[in-house]
Amino acid sequence: MTVLKTSMRNFFAHKGRMALSAVAVLLSVAFVCGTLVFTDTMNTTFDKLFAATSSDVTVSAKSASDTGETTSGNGRPPVMPASVLDKVRGLPGVKSAEGAVFSSAVTVVDADKDNLSPSSGAPTIVGSWNANEARTMKVTSGAAPKGSGQVMVDADTADKHDLKLGDEIGVISAIGTHTAKISGIATFTVTNPGAAIFYLDTATAQQALVGQTGVYTNVNVTAAAGTSDEQLKKNVTAGIGAAYKVQTAKETADANRKDVGSFLDVMKYAMLGFAGIAFLVGIFLIINTFSMLVAQRTREIGLMRAIGSSRKQVNRSVLAEALLLGVTGSVLGVGAGVGIAVGLMKLMGMTGMNLSTDDLTVAWTTPVIGMLLGIVVTVLAAYLPARRAGKVSPMAALRDAGAPADAKAGVVRAVLGLVLTGAGGTGLYLASTAAKATEGSLWLGLGVVLSLLGFVVIGPLLASGVVRVLGAVLLRAFGPVGRLAERNALRNPRRTGATGAALMIGLALVACLSVVGSSMVASATDELDKTVGTDFIIQSDRGQPLTAQAVQAVKSAPGLARVTEYKVTSADYTTPDGKTLKDTDITAADPSYATDLRTKTVAGELKDAYLSDSMSVHEKFAKAHGIHLGSKIKVAFKDGATADLTVRAITSSDVVIDSGAKYISTATLAKYVPAAKMPLDQLVFASAKDGQQAAAYKSLKSALHDYPQYTVRDQTDYKKAFKDQIGQMLNLIYGLLALAIIVAVLGVVNTLALSVVERTREIGLMRAIGLSRRQLRRMIRMESVVIALFGALLGLGLGMGWGATAQQLLALEGLKVLDIPWPTIISVFIGSAFVGLFAALVPAFRAGRMNVLNAIATD
Repeated sequence: MTVLKTSMRNFFAHKGRMALSAVAVLLSVAFVCGTLVFTDTMNTTFDKLFAATSSDVTVSAKSASDTGETTSGNGRPPVMPASVLDKVRGLPGVKSAEGAVFSSAVTVVDADKDNLSPSSGAPTIVGSWNANEARTMKVTSGAAPKGSGQVMVDADTADKHDLKLGDEIGVISAIGTHTAKISGIATFTVTNPGAAIFYLDTATAQQALVGQTGVYTNVNVTAAAGTSDEQLKKNVTAGIGAAYKVQTAKETADANRKDVGSFLDVMKYAMLGFAGIAFLVGIFLIINTFSMLVAQRTREIGLMRAIGSSRKQVNRSVLAEALLLGVTGSVLGVGAGVGIAVGLMKLMGMTGMNLSTDDLTVAWTTPVIGMLLGIVVTVLAAYLPARRAGKVSPMAALRDAGAPADAKAGVVRAVLGLVLTGAGGTGLYLASTAAKATEGSLWLGLGVVLSLLGFVVIGPLLASGVVRVLGAVLLRAFGPVGRLAERNALRNPRRTGATGAALMIGLALVACLSVVGSSMVASATDELDKTVGTDFIIQSDRGQPLTAQAVQAVKSAPGLARVTEYKVTSADYTTPDGKTLKDTDITAADPSYATDLRTKTVAGELKDAYLSDSMSVHEKFAKAHGIHLGSKIKVAFKDGATADLTVRAITSSDVVIDSGAKYISTATLAKYVPAAKMPLDQLVFASAKDGQQAAAYKSLKSALHDYPQYTVRDQTDYKKAFKDQIGQMLNLIYGLLALAIIVAVLGVVNTLALSVVERTREIGLMRAIGLSRRQLRRMIRMESVVIALFGALLGLGLGMGWGATAQQLLALEGLKVLDIPWPTIISVFIGSAFVGLFAALVPAFRAGRMNVLNAIATD
């Protein structure tokens, strides 16, 4: 009980010093809890939606995916004849059945041809209005569509794009463009996660999406009273045979949940990973805080030991303070986590994904996990300072104001740090020289962890040298004040090393990802320059294939020397080693594609693969199946006949663009697949006549004006699009890493604040002998800048090493250019100096306000 009372008195006596450590715990716990609440809420939202939209039993085409969104190579959804609906209606246990048509392979535009698709990446769905849809949608304005000239839109999309009754929109599918006027607006009765929904009447949906009447993409079946979904499924399967996919409501909902869940899991664990980084950085802050508090209370601890307190009691006293800190920070963090989750929901709403706070889900496990993490991490971080406090000798403490340095521990620390750093460097070297990316990635992970631990352990040793160099370069120009700042930073290398290490972790990850991202862009750009021999690439950014009309429009554009069509379909392969490979991709292109993409071959010439009944395979595939030039492969085309194709070329597997592709000519594909079943083009390549690139670019854009679902890019546009994608991904990661950097900044603030308290008498003496307030504040700011730059140097150097090693692994996958983004690295380094200045504002201000006489009198 005495230990607890002592701990509580010390905790509240130093509550100002504990505050920043509590904030670090709070932020880390809040991010973990916020992530869990946010992803649980998204799961709840989608679960409600899928449960509400799934009929008792759904019948769909065999080739449809479990989620029903798969389209065939011709851009049309898989369908089944209306006779299936007639059969289902007469089966036992069926209360009602209704045919429906829908497709997500569509683009919807307004009268100005502006895209109405969600910017969040959520799907655009066009379907027939039916009773099943009416379960989750309520017509709140106008009326449901009747006739080909009417369409209904969901209220969220109408609000976002300011659509009103009577406005004209265009539904663009593989069939063509269907125009209609808005007859009604429907509101979701459950939360809409962001999809844009448009409804046509059934006959119009059949014509606009499939191109024929008398077919449905699915049949929604409602069970009669007393019939379970499972029994109804058995009845339907028995009645229509095994030629169709039959799913219960639970199976449909589970399939949709699995499809969305994979994305949510990636997001969840990625965010938790960044929360873990913030916890790691927070550990340094907590260790520093308790180490300094223990050092400042050496006399007090010595007195406690002198009057009978045991080592265990002193140890428990410090750990009890850490427990109080962990409980306080964790409780506040759990509450803040809910706020973060709501903030993330609002942020997602701004991007188009609507999440209602009515679905806010706080599972009992969330606060438990947050509390356990916060408390355990805080207590573990305080263990070493507590152990050090327990070792304080009563007489030594009474004689000296600070605990003596443990020289033996310093030597052990240096040796351990050097061993860990050397082991980490060895791991990185083995990763950079690995023959396979999978093998190298294991060495890379080990090298990153060991080198990081090594730098953390050896930090104090590095601080002594690096700070002296930084002081000579940056601080000596400020005269005595600069030298004082340098000596203050060197006074306790262990403290400086731990403070710098907190900042080092976040900046190392920033540098590593910057190098990887920049190298990916540079490698892709280099690959494009070396291999792509076409001027323009025409494609849909939402994955829609190009219609025959759009391809004809491209071919009719003036100023073009050639146009190359590019199709992807699937087939079953029977290779020379007797193996059968199901649903394997095969790429069909015009012979000019051999010029448009200068793919390296290891045997034969690629142009020969476009001869009749010929093909190419890539090197790894050939080695795996004993294929060489002249080998025969039996290819059973999807929706077509079986062909015996001769291998005329073996391409290199060491490429980035079209890696792993197997080529045939479009003429060979047309020979075995009926015209009605031929897949549409996924891409079209166009090359301008000599000297007419600019004019051809304009003519292509003009020719595709009526096809807003497709984008025309020249090589510059294509490189920029790729760079923007990488940039957006990196910005998102940098945003998440900002949490760790914020915690590191708090560490610098806390270190300086406690250092000022520790040096109160010294500061009073310096002020008494003539040091002005301005000089004092400058000294503390310079000390902070040096510590921040020390952490930045270590982090950026370590991160560039990680990034360079990771690029060596990417080189095994064809990304061979190492590019160090020096502007980013330099900007981060300079930014670290400003971080140091910012961190020193409050400690420097408080130091300058000290009463000189009171400071000198401080014991």
